[in-house]
Amino acid sequence: MCGRFAQAQTREEYLAYLADEADHDIAYDPERIGRYNVAPGTKVLLISERDEKLHLDPVLWGYAPGWWDKTPLINARIETAASSRMFKPLWQHGRAICFADGWFEWKKEGDKKQPYFIHRADGQPIFMAAIGSTPFERGDDAEGFLIVTSEADNGLVDIHDRRPLVLSPEAAREWMRLDVGGNKALEIASDGAVPADKFNWHAVTRTVGNVKNQGRNLIEHITIKSNIS
Repeated sequence: MCGRFAQAQTREEYLAYLADEADHDIAYDPERIGRYNVAPGTKVLLISERDEKLHLDPVLWGYAPGWWDKTPLINARIETAASSRMFKPLWQHGRAICFADGWFEWKKEGDKKQPYFIHRADGQPIFMAAIGSTPFERGDDAEGFLIVTSEADNGLVDIHDRRPLVLSPEAAREWMRLDVGGNKALEIASDGAVPADKFNWHAVTRTVGNVKNQGRNLIEHITIKSNIS
């Protein structure tokens, strides 16, 4: 699954992998986003296509249509998202990308849960497939978006059995195109997913568990003390 991630670089550092200036309608901003502990229920910068150009909008992370009387959902399984009653309209018309530096997962070790930060080994940002309720530019708190997840494979399964669907920059750009249908989007998700061997992960401070905490120290490697004497 994906329940927390870091989105800390400047928007230009992410956009550089997706399109040149002619392909997006996004104001230049040299400031770092600086969010090292992005949590559900907050607005997140989401990139999507409108009028054949890329746009950036703050969108609520969490989805709860009017008939849903439970806690808003934050993830959608790729195995069912394209066909389920709840997610099919979003899959067809509300595909977007949530860019990040990496995501956090918690693994039970002994009687405690140890958080890990998972990121691309080559240092590139990650582009997580997302679906949401459009139009994203409305800026209100209506419904929102979800991150698409898939089964973890290879070494990643040691941390958690689910992981966000991370796409290559080329696949991410195709994923957002409005002229791409639902079936083609499934192909893009399958063929363009970044494999597990492209990721590294390391233990991080447990203070990331508090959503109020921010700062680069949350993604830095820590050494886990062994209980063996």
